[in-house]
Amino acid sequence: MALAEVFESFAGPEDPVEFTAYDGSHAGTPGAPIKITVRSPAAVAYLAQAPGGLGLARAYVSGQLDVDGDMYEALDRMTKAQNFNMSLAEKLRLLQALGGPKLLLHRMPLPPQEVRQSRRWLAGALHSKSRDAKAISHHYDVSNQFYEWVLGPSMAYTCACYPREDATLEEAQANKFDLVARKLGLKEGMRLLDVGCGWGGMVMHAAREYGVKALGVTLSAQQAAWAQAAIEREGLSKLAEVRHLDYRDVPETGFDAVSSIGLTEHIGKRNLPAYFSFLYRKLNVGGRLLNHCITRPNNTEPPIRKEGFINRYVFPDGELEGPGYLISLMHDTGFEVRHEENLREHYAKTLTAWGANLDAHWAEAVREVGQGTARIWRLYMAGSRLGFDRNHIELHQVLSVRLAADGSSGMPLRPDWEQPRVLAG
Repeated sequence: MALAEVFESFAGPEDPVEFTAYDGSHAGTPGAPIKITVRSPAAVAYLAQAPGGLGLARAYVSGQLDVDGDMYEALDRMTKAQNFNMSLAEKLRLLQALGGPKLLLHRMPLPPQEVRQSRRWLAGALHSKSRDAKAISHHYDVSNQFYEWVLGPSMAYTCACYPREDATLEEAQANKFDLVARKLGLKEGMRLLDVGCGWGGMVMHAAREYGVKALGVTLSAQQAAWAQAAIEREGLSKLAEVRHLDYRDVPETGFDAVSSIGLTEHIGKRNLPAYFSFLYRKLNVGGRLLNHCITRPNNTEPPIRKEGFINRYVFPDGELEGPGYLISLMHDTGFEVRHEENLREHYAKTLTAWGANLDAHWAEAVREVGQGTARIWRLYMAGSRLGFDRNHIELHQVLSVRLAADGSSGMPLRPDWEQPRVLAG
C-alpha cells in the first residue's frame, strides 16, 4: 500500500480528501477542498510512535504534515483519525503499513511546544499553586498582541452568548458579560469578585455598566498587566481592579456576587469541593455565584485525557467534569442552584469567529508566536468547535445563591434576566 493510501485509510476514506506524500504517492479525491500533504519520514515516525490524533498533531505542529483548506472541515471529514481508543491490533496494523517496527527504534524528538510532566517547570503536586501558575502561564502568557488578533477588541477568551444568528463576536461577548451581570442581579454599589478574570472584561463591564466595585484575579501576569492598563484607559480605576493573584489568596470577603467564567476547568476534580467552599465563604448571605465552564456531556467520561492533544499542547492539567456532578457538588457545598443552561452552540459560533480572526492575521501571528504555536491554535480551535457541534463537550452556566439561615434566597419568582439592557459602553 502506498504511503498516501495508508494515511487515507487511517484518517477515513469516507469523505473527499486528497492525500499526497513525499514518496510521490497520491490517494483520495484529486482536487478536493481539503488536502493533506505528508512532507517527510518524520511525519510517518510521529504517527507510528503515537498512533492516533496525538501522532498526527505532532506531525502537523512540527511542520512535517500540512493541511490545506478549512481545518474544521478537515477534522470533520477525517473521523477515524480522532479515535481516542485504538486497539492494540489496530495499532499493529497501522505500524506495519507505515513501515514496521524499525520506526520505533529511534524516538522522534517531541515538538518544543509539547508539555510533559517530567519537564522541570511543570513539576510539583497536581494543582498546587506553583504548578497551576506555570500551567496557566504556558497557555495565557503567549503574547497579548496574538490574543488581540484572535479574540478581537473584547479580549474575552470565553464562550460568547449570541443574541441572534447574525450578531458579531463583539456584540455576543458584550451580551455574555451582561447576561452574567443580570443573572447575578448586579446593582450600583455592590461588590463583585471575578475569579480567573482573564483580561478583565467582566470586571470592566460590571464597573462601567452597573457602577459595581469589581475585583478580578488571574494567574497570568500578562493578562493582569493588560487589564490594569485597560482599566486606567477607560477611567474605571475607582471601581475596577485586576490583580495577578491565585484566587485562593484573595483576602477580602463580603462580596455581593461572584463570577467564575472559565476557571473551573483549571481547578481539578479533587480540588472542586474546596473551590466551591471558598467561593461560598466569600459571599454575603443572599449573594449569587455564576459558574460558567466547559464540561463533559456526562459524568462517566474521564476528567482528563493525559495523552490527548489538549492536555499536551493547550491546557496542561485541565480537567472537565459533567454538569450533573458540578451541580450536585455546588448543592453539597451549601449553595442552592436556581438556574442552569447549556450554551454549547454559542461556543461553536465563538470558536468559528476566533478561527476566522486567526486566519485573517495568520502571517502576523506566525511572526509573533512562531509557526508551531500558530498551528496549535488553528488545530485546537477547529477541534474544539467540532467538539461542541458534536456534543463531545458542552458549556454550562450555573447560577446559585447563598441562602439565609431561614432558607430565604432573595431570588425573583421567575428569571428576570432574559430581557437585554441598552449598554452604555
